[in-house]
Amino acid sequence: MSGPRRHQLVVPVADLLRRPGSMRDEHREAVLDGLEVSGSAVLEGEPVVVDAHLESVNEGVVVTGHVRAPWRGECRRCLKVVEGEVDGTLLEVFEPEPVDGETRPLEGTTIDLEPVARETVLLELPLAPLCTEACRGLCDQCGADRNEDPAHGHDEPGDPRWSALDALRFE
Repeated sequence: MSGPRRHQLVVPVADLLRRPGSMRDEHREAVLDGLEVSGSAVLEGEPVVVDAHLESVNEGVVVTGHVRAPWRGECRRCLKVVEGEVDGTLLEVFEPEPVDGETRPLEGTTIDLEPVARETVLLELPLAPLCTEACRGLCDQCGADRNEDPAHGHDEPGDPRWSALDALRFE
């Protein structure tokens, strides 16, 4: 185990492995660095919360539950700060000899929920968040926020081929 943060998501399961069919619930929290995608990120220093239901099956453990974390991003239309909470579903199988891409490694008598929590949060973070579905965005000519002034508008733009003449000033 490499440090205190990782340790918070490493769960001992020896008791479950001794009794197939046995179950247990776990509530774990850990601060995980680097949880961000292009449009949003988990707030720095905020814990990722894992509520997991563990069930012993054959020589492995099935984990179901939820992963939650607060996030912040920028509205893709008006650039205002947007906040929300990721709530992703867990369904993983941990076994001594995992099948690549299908199951996770059972490390002796422990399971490590950190990779699962990371993956779940990254898949749930919005790539292009919106402050509201009805966000009108910014004016493409002057940058004014159209949400604050829905009637905002400009005179019809002139023919761009004549735009060089706009710079002429006569005294």
